[in-house]
Amino acid sequence: MPYESRIPKNPNFDDLVSQLKKYCSPTDIDLARLVYDFAEKAHQGQYRKSGGLYITHPIATAQLLANMKIDINIIAAALLHDVPEDTNVTLEEIEKNFGQDIATMIKGITKLGKLKYRGVERYIENLRKMFVAMAEDIRVMIIKFADRVHNLSTIEALPIKKRFRIALESLEIYAPIANRLGMGEFKSLLEDLSFPYVNPKEYEKVRQTRKSLLSEREIYLKKIMKVISDELTDTGIKLISVHGREKSLYSFYQKILRKGWENIDKIYDIVAIRIIVNDMGDCYASLGIIHKLWRPLTGRIKDYISQPKPNGYKSIHTTVFCVEGKIVEFQIRDQKMHEEAEYGIAAHWHYDEKGSRLPAKDIMWAKELADIQKNIVEKLSDMDELKVDFFKNRIFVFTPQGDVIDLPEDATPIDFAYHIHTDIGNRCNGAKVNDQLISLDTPLKSGDVVDIIVDKNRKGPSQDWIKSAKTHLAKSRIKTSLKNEKSSWLKIILPKK
Repeated sequence: MPYESRIPKNPNFDDLVSQLKKYCSPTDIDLARLVYDFAEKAHQGQYRKSGGLYITHPIATAQLLANMKIDINIIAAALLHDVPEDTNVTLEEIEKNFGQDIATMIKGITKLGKLKYRGVERYIENLRKMFVAMAEDIRVMIIKFADRVHNLSTIEALPIKKRFRIALESLEIYAPIANRLGMGEFKSLLEDLSFPYVNPKEYEKVRQTRKSLLSEREIYLKKIMKVISDELTDTGIKLISVHGREKSLYSFYQKILRKGWENIDKIYDIVAIRIIVNDMGDCYASLGIIHKLWRPLTGRIKDYISQPKPNGYKSIHTTVFCVEGKIVEFQIRDQKMHEEAEYGIAAHWHYDEKGSRLPAKDIMWAKELADIQKNIVEKLSDMDELKVDFFKNRIFVFTPQGDVIDLPEDATPIDFAYHIHTDIGNRCNGAKVNDQLISLDTPLKSGDVVDIIVDKNRKGPSQDWIKSAKTHLAKSRIKTSLKNEKSSWLKIILPKK
């Protein structure tokens, strides 16, 4: 589904109520009405740069979240999120009227303030604020993503320079954080809405290319979807849906940059067929049926159910030689996996069709991520290091004992060793990956089992390792060890005074 159709065109409260009625209780609807009346009165007389009433923005923000069937308190905070910043109403008044939980979220959003993207120092300061907000209450970031998506959809009303700044900040800060939190829906929206303002020429070229490729494949894919739907149903698999998933424009562009324009015919997932079934067992049964019908491409089966991505993403991907020898990618998951893939961390505040909230799972991983990164970001000053540590695609590799280690793409055994322990890194003398000896500068891949060979007699790291290491953690520990080694050596050779 193209991103334009996911964003409210003419936000109004009645449409929001219609969406809330699909999953909320009458009491929840009453709360939403009270909050809306309060927010509308607070924003009375205020207009957006695009010309509409200001209240349409918080309504649109709330609607984007209501599409996820999200907790009513988050909807309430979304409706009120700009009140303390842009009106005379105080946070204390909000708390008095609507309680501490809603007020706490709004306080977190207000703390983020009107962030500006001006150079690396402000970039890092913005990140620090965001990780603090995440660590305190992840719901703040969920609201902030919806807020930013709607602002990007109306960005045309702003001056050219401001458009570029907001779009660049969205691409470089907001979208990668959404990705780390597993929020695929918001990640794609943030990227595709920003892309035309950051790189308009490439955007238009990619848009036309994708449009041409999609029109060629549309009829063919409908035929394949009919074949697989009939086959799965006949086999007794409870099928929830089979639909085409278009690769987002910015994601398509990133893949073109990696593969080159001349290899565009080798991008097989411009449209993937997504199969949603009843449970995990049906996921694997569906995979078997697809492979019975069509031959899979070697090395293109990815089981993210048994080995989820570091951000929690679960699905099975397989690419096959389909009818007429054409190559098609299938993605198979159950309904719960699908919701978590689209909404990520926000799925913990999602309601099911009966109107009851799904049991909240352990979300400590996200809070721990925020805490760790909040502390590291304060020590960073180099833009490239920052982008590698925070925003590069992540891989997961294993220790020989089966522990999962989350690293940035292209990380090496040196990064792995220092991630385990500084002493392991300093005394690292080699590495085995999947029982094969490899050089220490070899990039690791998801699923690798890494065994570090330690030399107890080794005094410290080599100067060359700084070039091979990719993470800030490894580089900083190598530099510290080299500095300490140099200090010790100087103490030996220099006479005492």
